[in-house]
Amino acid sequence: MTFTTRFAPSPTGPLHLGHAYSAMLAFDLAQRAGGTFLLRIEDIDQSRARPQWEAQIFDDLAWLGLNWPEPVLRQSDNMKAYAQSLDNLWENNLLYQCDCTRRDIEEAANAPQEGVPSHGPDGLIYPGTCRAKHPRTGPRPKNVALRLDMATALATISGALSYTETGMDAGEIAIMDMPTTTGDIVLARRDMGTSYHLSVVIDDAAQDITHVIRGADLAEATQIHVILQHLLCLPTPIYHHHRLIRDDAGKRLAKRDDARAIAKYRAEGATPADIRQMLGLSPSLI
Repeated sequence: MTFTTRFAPSPTGPLHLGHAYSAMLAFDLAQRAGGTFLLRIEDIDQSRARPQWEAQIFDDLAWLGLNWPEPVLRQSDNMKAYAQSLDNLWENNLLYQCDCTRRDIEEAANAPQEGVPSHGPDGLIYPGTCRAKHPRTGPRPKNVALRLDMATALATISGALSYTETGMDAGEIAIMDMPTTTGDIVLARRDMGTSYHLSVVIDDAAQDITHVIRGADLAEATQIHVILQHLLCLPTPIYHHHRLIRDDAGKRLAKRDDARAIAKYRAEGATPADIRQMLGLSPSLI
């Protein structure tokens, strides 16, 4: 098995130090294993994606000393694969149409059951309002939000579910109590035709990703991805969730943190070696 990993930014703003850490760590691990580092552009949100941000992603990563095979996979070019997977799940009675607005969900969450968590990987846990509202027969409805019926999905999977973690909290991670901790997550958004959870699972399989290296903020979502991998008969990679880069107040960096944008450090005369030292990474192997 050839070690293959990827860095998958969205072209919706400048890359910052947190992105630099994740990308360079993934690149370094691939280099040490004699493997492959891929770049993927996650641009399913076309309302926010911009060509200039994509161009800057390529420029910043190349400046950091990273390289990758061409062509680069763009999610906007892979919509057919997402639609086919949605058709598969729909035909197996695992999806349902959801008409709820964000306000509807917030109002329903104002009266949570005692002992039941109110938030999961996608924020407020959906209360299942539309689970029995629409028929699940006939062709899959288009241009609507579709949710995964988590309880029904888990009932179709035999045996215990787990994944291997090699980063923080390393070991074999068991997946338990999914309906309670995640709810029925969205797999197709009305304005996108897919979702992050669905597209990332399909893309990782299509690119033969063996090791997913990403921030600890996505560790909780991994249980969703493992479920989808089983439902779609896709392989489960090894996961490596790393520490997050935070600001002086301890807050996780976001794309609006322009003060820590890679381009700003470049403009001020920093070198890739400076960035590595700043982030506590070893010197480049190449």
